[in-house]
Amino acid sequence: MLRLVLVAVLLSACTPPPKAGPPQAVAVSTPDVSGRLLRHTAFPSRHVAARNVDVWLPPGYARDPQRRYPVLYMHDDQNLFDPATAYGGIDWGIDETMTRLIADGAVREAIVVGIWNTPQRFGEYMPEKAVTTDAVATGVDGFDPLPRTQVVSDAYLRFLVDELKPTIDAAYRTLPARDDTLVMGSSMGGLIALYAIAEYPQVFGAAAAVSTHWPAADGAMIDWLAPRLPDPATHRLYFDHGTATLDAGYAPYQRRMDAIVRAAGYVNGENWISLRFEGAEHAESAWRKRVHRPLIFLLGPAGRP
Repeated sequence: MLRLVLVAVLLSACTPPPKAGPPQAVAVSTPDVSGRLLRHTAFPSRHVAARNVDVWLPPGYARDPQRRYPVLYMHDDQNLFDPATAYGGIDWGIDETMTRLIADGAVREAIVVGIWNTPQRFGEYMPEKAVTTDAVATGVDGFDPLPRTQVVSDAYLRFLVDELKPTIDAAYRTLPARDDTLVMGSSMGGLIALYAIAEYPQVFGAAAAVSTHWPAADGAMIDWLAPRLPDPATHRLYFDHGTATLDAGYAPYQRRMDAIVRAAGYVNGENWISLRFEGAEHAESAWRKRVHRPLIFLLGPAGRP
């Protein structure tokens, strides 16, 4: 008996302590959120600063313990579900819109994973490999360029692909394959969504870029993307923009991007769509009004716009 005790002690001394896992999810309870929203507070990373991650579960998730679901990853999570955390007090209404679209049969039930931004938002969302200058123009009047050394989107994508996605796939009933793993964002979030699908085409099957902030780095992302678009036989792309406020300058960039997408073999109305919304501003209130369009494109029953 003494020998067994000694062996057990030795084994326990040689075994490293378990690594700390991600924080447990806590339900977000507020009357402004529809459905079940869970929050992983200060989700840790070896690559970027810790941040909150929210997980919205579709209505059927609790009813069928065997069913698995596609996953939509979205950036700027503060603005997605809750007006209390949204910029300007208006959120995208992802929870309400998904609930309505699911009830109407317009989209598949899906898990939505929202990733909070941080004070390093521009540096985390600016596609790193597209940057060729020491200072990165923000594309917004009155804002100083960002030093190239502060662009860390490669690290942000490693967090998304190597740390967050495996955790979500382990903790929730997901469909983890490429065709059921989607990514979406607006403004700079649109750029990082496109960067994600170009850098990790084996992980993401479709991307939606809403009011994409092409002027960042003087449009460098367009030229970088041109030879690196994912295969149109296996991937899908959504773009849109308005015509007011910051969006007023996007049309020439989007026309360039659309020409590149078309030349790469994408077919408008099938695996690609690009929309213009007359009078729409660069704001959550405008994106809330049309968010059903990219959601239907990404999650429509037949995967069509």
